[in-house]
Amino acid sequence: MDDVADRPLAGILLRLLSGLLFTGMMVCVKAVSIDVPLGQTVFFRSLFALLPIVAFMTWRRQFPAALATQRPLGHLLRSGLGAAAMFASFAAVARLPVAEATLLAQLSPVAMAVGGVLLLGERFSLHRGVALALVLSGVAVLVVPDLQGPQEGARVLGYLLGILAALLTAGALMTVRRISRTETAASIAFYFVMVTTLAGLATLPLGWVAVSGETLGLLVLSGLFGGAAHICMTLALRYAEVSRLAPFEYVALIWPVLADLWIFGLPVTSGFLLALPLVLGGAVLAGFEGRFKRLLRR
Repeated sequence: MDDVADRPLAGILLRLLSGLLFTGMMVCVKAVSIDVPLGQTVFFRSLFALLPIVAFMTWRRQFPAALATQRPLGHLLRSGLGAAAMFASFAAVARLPVAEATLLAQLSPVAMAVGGVLLLGERFSLHRGVALALVLSGVAVLVVPDLQGPQEGARVLGYLLGILAALLTAGALMTVRRISRTETAASIAFYFVMVTTLAGLATLPLGWVAVSGETLGLLVLSGLFGGAAHICMTLALRYAEVSRLAPFEYVALIWPVLADLWIFGLPVTSGFLLALPLVLGGAVLAGFEGRFKRLLRR
């Protein structure tokens, strides 16, 4: 099976499906957040994400051969950052609408661009400056109106956790950029899920709770949805160029908005609608800086 194929329609459909599956995962996490401790949720989400990931690796005849690694410490760093990001993200979605928590996750590309300047010695370009300004404006538009609201404490904490999750995700992705020269995508995904499973299990002494059959079903679904979303995104990037998938980041945010409206009865705020184009615009600029430069040189 070839590693790269030009099948843009398949890539776009898989990107849309990954957004739907990711939203399903977040809905399950939010639905159990009141009754189930955070670490217990992370454990179940990670444990059951192994099933679709291992099945996919087996289908591609990569299991267990693809798990061989030359960079164990690199995997540990990437997985540790990713596990911390998952804890922060799930804590954020417990306090925020699904759409707002998902939008804050779009800060990662800009954080990666800034991190490249601060940590890797990359040049601070105009594109990165504009992207950073757009994202900071979007975050301000989203957060400032709630600073004086009746539930400002919980929501502001949710915003801070969402931003922290995006920063940690950016750190994890920067690590992926380094270790992917020698490590397979399958091994990176597998070891990440293993570490997050162990991290969630480590919270058992802090107190887990007995769960009903319905709650257990939601926890299992969060893992299956999360693992399947990762596979769909991996295949989408394999079948289509990133630039072709970029416009569908907007479409992917439709699912969280609908989930908030139909499942949780949460209205879309004006702050979210104003922040949406600013944050996603900044993410697109940061993510495709190199492509924009090539287009300008033509």
